[in-house]
Formats: sequence, structure tokens, C-alpha cells
Amino acid sequence: MIIVTGSVLAKAQTLDEISRLCLEHVRRSRTEPGCVSHDVYTSVEEPLRLFFFERWADRGAIEAHFAIPASGQFVRDVGKLANGPTSIEIYDAEPAKR
Repeated sequence: MIIVTGSVLAKAQTLDEISRLCLEHVRRSRTEPGCVSHDVYTSVEEPLRLFFFERWADRGAIEAHFAIPASGQFVRDVGKLANGPTSIEIYDAEPAKR
């Protein structure tokens, strides 16, 4: 499984638009093959920060997700509205044995 985390810091005046774009993005992403889950959250400590947590079946699924034109457009649109650079980290993960 692939886990992706990311975040974006909005400006007070761009929070509503960034939130709308993020919600549109996660809802579209959930319909893609190999998407196990795709969510966006608001930080309790930093209310202008939105945090992404995604789970993908495999590396091919996340690569296909990044190749979709709408994904690239989302990154560009949010980047223009953000208060600084966005972040993304990708992890290969396996469930821990108990």
C-alpha cells in the first residue's frame, strides 16, 4: 500500500476557495482505480492548514493519479492561492504484524 500525506497553508482570504478545490479533488480522486481512501482535514492547531491523508493500492495507482490532468491542475490552482509552498510525502507501507 502507498500512503500519501500533504498539506497546504491557506491565507484567510483564500481558505474558502482552497477548501472548495480540495473537496472537489478528494471526491474525484476517490473514484480512481486503486484509491483506497482520500481525505482532507483542517488542522485544529492551525485552522488555515489543510492536511491530506491518502491510501493507494500500489505505486501504479498513485502514478496514474498524478498523471491525470485534473490532478496537475489542482496542484497549480491551490499553489496560486496558498500562503507558501505545499508539501507532499509518499510512503510504501505494510500493516504491522501483531
